[in-house]
Amino acid sequence: MQRYSILDLSPVPEGSTTATALSQTVDLAQHAEALGYHRFWLAEHHNMVGIASAATAVVVGQVAAHTSRIRVGSGGIMLPNHAPLVIAEQFGTLATLFPGRIDLGLGRAPGTDMGTARALRRHMDASDTFPQDVVELIQYFDDAPLDAQIRAVPGEGTQVPVWILGSSLFGAQLAAYLGLPYAFASHFAPQALEQAAATYRETFRPSRFLDAPYFMLAANVFGADTEEEAAYLRTSQQQAFANLRLGRPGKLPRPVRNIADIVPAPYLASAEEALSISATGTPAMVREQLRTLVDRYQPDEMIVTGMIHDHAARKRSFAIAAEALRDLTRTAQAA
Repeated sequence: MQRYSILDLSPVPEGSTTATALSQTVDLAQHAEALGYHRFWLAEHHNMVGIASAATAVVVGQVAAHTSRIRVGSGGIMLPNHAPLVIAEQFGTLATLFPGRIDLGLGRAPGTDMGTARALRRHMDASDTFPQDVVELIQYFDDAPLDAQIRAVPGEGTQVPVWILGSSLFGAQLAAYLGLPYAFASHFAPQALEQAAATYRETFRPSRFLDAPYFMLAANVFGADTEEEAAYLRTSQQQAFANLRLGRPGKLPRPVRNIADIVPAPYLASAEEALSISATGTPAMVREQLRTLVDRYQPDEMIVTGMIHDHAARKRSFAIAAEALRDLTRTAQAA
């Protein structure tokens, strides 16, 4: 493992506001930079009162403006919601303002329900043009010929690094075919993780972007000074997953001492399956669980996330993860 990073969804906790959530995202990014994290990514979700990063490019710019070294980007932009030229202009502008620090991760899912997807796109095309749209978007970041009729300004010549994100074999195959780095959404959809990683690595074609495959693993982290406190913090995300399945999404719930009293057993089991790529517990436990994930999946980079209701506890959890990941990275580099 070469690097470690953070994925933040800018969660809106119960009893709080989107303004506070966005302010806390900036504070968390500054904290991440001080802790040595390599990237700080934000994700596009819509019509969700518990997530404040819907205007992802805007939040990326705010985070980049309040940090100085850490790479900032999208994990990811849901490209079917947008024209490739618009995203090229947005991220080309960001790359012009913050040269050498902007990443563009692209996803194929809508990042919302279908009704909201229609509101975003105004019409729904039955054809899947994601691969073509990715290629078109990358071309806008190249040096445009003098006679080009359509240009991304800002954007052309910025060579913004593009990642493919996914939770299925489709993204793995596309990233391998295009020779792009690949990030798997194992923090909420771990079922195809092993097969997707193998497919990406085995079918990767070297490109002008990468000589060899570069695989990022996503994992949840709930770290605290005691095992009991870490389990308590984890219940917010368990409830959030269960609430989605129950059709009652909302703000990030407050943690509870006995999750079984709150969430019906089948939905709790479903949440546990979704969160199975996780590290929960004391600093020593988090380090051991992360080490197990690294040993098993051999990622080039790990990106960690964690929906924790209390901001101070969330910062402490990422500090615990940073210490563990720093040690694991040093061990890997020394081997």
